[in-house]
Amino acid sequence: MKSMTHFSIKKAVITAALVVSASSISTQALAQSAAVVCPGYTPKPTEIVGQRAGKKAQKAFEAYSDETVDEKLRVKNAIDILLEVEAEGFDQAYVDNFIGQLYASFDQAKALTYIKRAADANVLNDGEQASALRTTADLLLMDKQYKNAVGAYKKWIAFTCKEDAGVYLRMAQAYYESGDLAGILEPADKAIELNKQAGKLDKNPYLLKLTSFYERKLYPQTVKVAEELVRIFPSEKQWWVQLGQFYFLVENFDKALSTLEIAYNQGYLEKPQQVKILAQLYAQNDIPFKAATLLEKHIKSGFIKLDDSLTSSMANSFHQARDYKKAAYYYGKVAQSSGDPEYYRKQGTLLLAAEDYKGALAALEKSLKGTDKIGRVHMAMMEANFYQGNFKEAHKHVVEAGKDKSTARSARSWEPYIKEKARNRGIRI
Repeated sequence: MKSMTHFSIKKAVITAALVVSASSISTQALAQSAAVVCPGYTPKPTEIVGQRAGKKAQKAFEAYSDETVDEKLRVKNAIDILLEVEAEGFDQAYVDNFIGQLYASFDQAKALTYIKRAADANVLNDGEQASALRTTADLLLMDKQYKNAVGAYKKWIAFTCKEDAGVYLRMAQAYYESGDLAGILEPADKAIELNKQAGKLDKNPYLLKLTSFYERKLYPQTVKVAEELVRIFPSEKQWWVQLGQFYFLVENFDKALSTLEIAYNQGYLEKPQQVKILAQLYAQNDIPFKAATLLEKHIKSGFIKLDDSLTSSMANSFHQARDYKKAAYYYGKVAQSSGDPEYYRKQGTLLLAAEDYKGALAALEKSLKGTDKIGRVHMAMMEANFYQGNFKEAHKHVVEAGKDKSTARSARSWEPYIKEKARNRGIRI
């Protein structure tokens, strides 16, 4: 099984649902922001569009409202009328803003050109100016002009003196998209604070914070955000899984295990790799029997596909749990699949411990072909023969074991004992 240090957290998961849509832009474009709330700000007198521009605007509105015509054609007709206007100052800004709003649902690039020009003129009435500033920022974000989008959102905040969670969230997103991971934190925290004040639950600012910390390898801070996600959104399974993985990153193996165990019991582990990680954590936390039986259960169900690495891991866990027969069975499986004599040696040694001497000898015989632990194999074969009363065979193997430096001493101590047992039974060696 691969080490847990190889798990990956996909950006697609972390940054889910953080895309500003065209529909949300057009909705905002057609809306008017509330009055400016800056301390000491005196609202400027409301301006009214001039007669000439006003007539064209009224005609354009009527063309846009003609439901007997396809919507795109209605928009085109209305825009054609407005493009005939030659004006300056407030009237031109008013017309530009109107054209931009009409384009918003169909051509964001042109909508940006006109609405930004209207906002930059800074002559619209307060509500219209606030709306134009915010829509400009949203369109810049959609156009992937991320740094400019941040600046535009700041202009809207400076003009309106408003605290808006949605605006701060989009600023955080713009920082992420521009690669300024540290810049994400302040607007994301602002969005979280404002959502709390409004009694609103929104995971998106938490996800951006999580991304900021994780991608900068600030894992303790990542853990804290993941804990918040689990606490606030306990029914969303992916945060339980990721929290368990983040605990592993900071080497808090107890919490990693308990978190993923809860997730497993709730049915949140839906991928084979997630179950493998839980099994590995059981093994690392000295609970080998659970590690082995968890893998065995899901292998038998077909949920986890068996391979040599996994079979070896399962055999090792059963070995640690002292279930020697099962450990030997799985070592035999991987030995057959891989042809590695070391697995036959392990199988034989465990069958010896389980007092299956014939099975042990069969496996150990196979391990002799290519093993680099020749002395240990002969010692094990000596014991298997000895406990069956095959003293001649036992003596043959102990002699071979004596030729290996690693087992020579043990072989010397066993040899006279074998001879004595054989002599007592009238067997000549």
